[in-house]
Amino acid sequence: MTRSEKEYQSPFSARYISPEMSYLFSAHYKIATFRKLWIALAKAQQKLGLPITEAQIAQMEANVDKIDFAKAAEYEKRFRHDVMAHIHAFGDQCPDAKPIIHLGATSCYATDNADLIQMKEAFEILFAKLLHVMKLLSAFAEKEARSPCLSYTHYQIAQPATIGKRACLWLQDFLIDASDWRRLIDSLPFLGAKGATGTQA
Repeated sequence: MTRSEKEYQSPFSARYISPEMSYLFSAHYKIATFRKLWIALAKAQQKLGLPITEAQIAQMEANVDKIDFAKAAEYEKRFRHDVMAHIHAFGDQCPDAKPIIHLGATSCYATDNADLIQMKEAFEILFAKLLHVMKLLSAFAEKEARSPCLSYTHYQIAQPATIGKRACLWLQDFLIDASDWRRLIDSLPFLGAKGATGTQA
């Protein structure tokens, strides 16, 4: 049995997920985000006066998407640490920058901030889809504004209404959801950069 045959794949990721959401939560996106965070950290440290060169940063930027997962897996067997494995795999590709990758940071700088970036991007994808649903539902409500139907309460027939009116009630729920999502997207905090575990330096 191959490794892929042994691994369980959820129907949610195999059957129902959209291509953009699938990529957003892929290993490639996650590790490329780690690398972008390390580059941002190096640039900030350079501004603060640490001896980090433009050549080191350029070398890191040139290798953001060139991820060697096989090499990272070898390092993980050796170190028993996922982030450390990817630091060393990235360092192999950026030998000049190797001494400054992840300098002074804790693993959560990469993992937690990458998770937050993925969450925010996922909400943006869902928010755009929700707006599309609202646009279609709005057109449907307008089209059916004069089409009579019966309303329901407690699962029983109640007063006469129109299909358009009922669609507007559904639309109102989506509008509340959209407002809540937008507020969450705009206020989702970034964890920032903290030093080695226990110090938060």
